[in-house]
Amino acid sequence: MSGEGSLRERLIDAGVDLVLAEGSASVGLREIARRAGVSHGAPRRHFPTHHALLSAIARRGFEDLGARFVAAAADVPTPRGRLEAVARTYVGYALERRGMFELMFRHELLDSTSQRAEGGQPRLREATLPMFRHFTRMVAGCRPGREAEVTAAALWANLHGVAQLWAWGSLQLALGHEGSADEERDRLVMAVLDAHLGPVTP
Repeated sequence: MSGEGSLRERLIDAGVDLVLAEGSASVGLREIARRAGVSHGAPRRHFPTHHALLSAIARRGFEDLGARFVAAAADVPTPRGRLEAVARTYVGYALERRGMFELMFRHELLDSTSQRAEGGQPRLREATLPMFRHFTRMVAGCRPGREAEVTAAALWANLHGVAQLWAWGSLQLALGHEGSADEERDRLVMAVLDAHLGPVTP
């Protein structure tokens, strides 16, 4: 990797660490430069705006989440089982990496209409689409012949809501802490899948 390419990656690495530790509101070009050990003007060579840097950081999040999806479903034999594994992974990622998860879907904060990655890669807004298409293909595998795209969108929205409400403590309050946190989240994920795909039949 060239020196310039290496610097770009170092700046993104520093931004990822900062988002995970303190949330996206804490990310500024000067603080990223300080953490990367470069002059405060250095980030501008790669990220002309604050939004461009946030977009690059969020793109890392999508790459990480996509890799986790692949790993979670790798050894699962059935379409429904693979979707269950991916759904659990989605909610787990949201709770484990809250700052990144929040940033990834805040498109109004990101320079997604003009900023393109080096080499002409898709804009950040478009980086969400591979994840959605992945959900859609998995839903189609479970419910052939149905409106897979609409069902996948509703399922995604439902999982996202579970993740956010759990992070805020609202679902724990509503459910009354009847089981362990992992058990209750798993029950919620299964309920979401049953609601959109129907229950698993023997």
